[in-house]
Amino acid sequence: MSPVTIFHSGLVFTADAARSVASAVAVRDGRIVAVGGDAEVAGFRTAAAEVVDLDGRLLLPGFVDAHAHPVMGGLERLRCDLSELETAEEYLTAIGDYAAADADAEWILGGGWSMSAFPGGCPSAALLDRVLPDRLVLLPNRDHHSAWVNSRTLQVAGIGPDTPDPADGRIERDADGRPTGTLHEGATRLVERLVPAETQAGFDAALREAQRYLHSLGVIGWQDAMVKAGPGASVHEAYLRAARDGTLTAKVTGALWWDRDCPAGGIADQVAALAELRAETGGRYEAGTVKVMLDGVAETFTAAMLEPYLDHCGHSTGNHGLSFLDAAQAKQVVTALDAAGFQVHFHALGDRAVRDALDALEAARAANGTSGRRHQLAHLQLVHPDDIPRFARLGATANLQALWAAHEPQMDELTIPFLGAERAERQYPFGDLLRGGAPLAMGSDWPVSTPDPLAALHVAVNRIDPRAPEDTPPLGAHQALPLPVALAAYTAGSARAARLDTGTIAVGRPADLVVLDRDPLTGPPGEIGATTVDRTYVDGRLVHTGERDVLRH
Repeated sequence: MSPVTIFHSGLVFTADAARSVASAVAVRDGRIVAVGGDAEVAGFRTAAAEVVDLDGRLLLPGFVDAHAHPVMGGLERLRCDLSELETAEEYLTAIGDYAAADADAEWILGGGWSMSAFPGGCPSAALLDRVLPDRLVLLPNRDHHSAWVNSRTLQVAGIGPDTPDPADGRIERDADGRPTGTLHEGATRLVERLVPAETQAGFDAALREAQRYLHSLGVIGWQDAMVKAGPGASVHEAYLRAARDGTLTAKVTGALWWDRDCPAGGIADQVAALAELRAETGGRYEAGTVKVMLDGVAETFTAAMLEPYLDHCGHSTGNHGLSFLDAAQAKQVVTALDAAGFQVHFHALGDRAVRDALDALEAARAANGTSGRRHQLAHLQLVHPDDIPRFARLGATANLQALWAAHEPQMDELTIPFLGAERAERQYPFGDLLRGGAPLAMGSDWPVSTPDPLAALHVAVNRIDPRAPEDTPPLGAHQALPLPVALAAYTAGSARAARLDTGTIAVGRPADLVVLDRDPLTGPPGEIGATTVDRTYVDGRLVHTGERDVLRH
């Protein structure tokens, strides 16, 4: 008889539809064989190879990150990683140290800087020149919608006063029209085209590091929100290789990238090419989703808005942001993808982008019928109130990045003044979406922000960043979610959105489990963010043990 692992003497959050709880679970051969109390697991005691005393800690399904970029995050962790730093001086020190340690590298790559560290959210080439006067450099910010370069890189890329802004981006300039060193959206490609292509070994190493890190945070699976394929080395190939050789322990859905430069006449060809990539996948890596990017981000005034951004004085600028696909194109693309059996994963941050996405799903349904696809809209910083009930009607999942729904410098200095009070108050309308019946999922958008689910859950419940000063007010407290709802969204909801066979604790289900260091359901809401992960299991296999759990045992 196969050995059994038993968990007992703690709260078990099952994440099922009834939000039922238990106190004990038994696992055998990677599956859950008993859920309930001591009586339900008693018959498995004699076969138990391991008995885990939860000692009041919470056992729950493994987290599923419904929107992340793990390979990109892994690359940043292996390169010049600025994501844990906060100030311009800290960035410069780290960049200089990294460059000195690799003096032969032609390019300095990495990223993760915060816009709030610089005036107007835009670092200058002159600042970077202080530590990198003669090396080539490309450092995306945390949201990867902007990048920082030095004067040498601007020169080599041929970016000068006469260089026009691309249709899908903007070059930051001084009063005389000279580029200052920050590139937004499609303008980053003016430099990216010069960067040597990543090797397959580099992508493979990044995936391994990302997986190790995510398992340490209780994440057992994810939806990679931007998977590109070759020719040459690619993220898609990294997943295929890891799935084949058995090193992929996580359960992964890949959202294949939609090339927004595709002409209308080329939609069918691109859909066919994506279908060929989908056919290559299976097992722990499936790619039945396509990522469609509709707009940018509010901080750079590129999120697509129904009403224009304001200026520093509160007056309308006339700028409604960018739409990478117009409404008619979005309908064509989504209808074609839906007909081909793909589910669509939208980047839709502004309220105009959200409306365009919902209109496109409505057009697909009218053309193809009710497909059962699990289409989803990620980010949802602004949703017009008229569009809230459409999520439930269309079966569209609200894919939430909860960590962003809080006051912090980037929000208070670079966003709220340019939205105005009315729009600012209805940002990230999680509560309205819940009350409107929208299916909910959660993700981190790592490396844009930390992939720690407990940090995001803290904000979902409190609408306050766990690192914020004590007197920080909540951002739209009426949009907060109850913790059980948020936990279910980050487990069962995300698994459903990603079509992964996981997310709940029930007999017969995969033993994808997380043991926390406490029970946040019974503790103070203000301490949710202090919770850490003691153990992570995938299919019953222990893939992470935290330091405190080692000491405990």
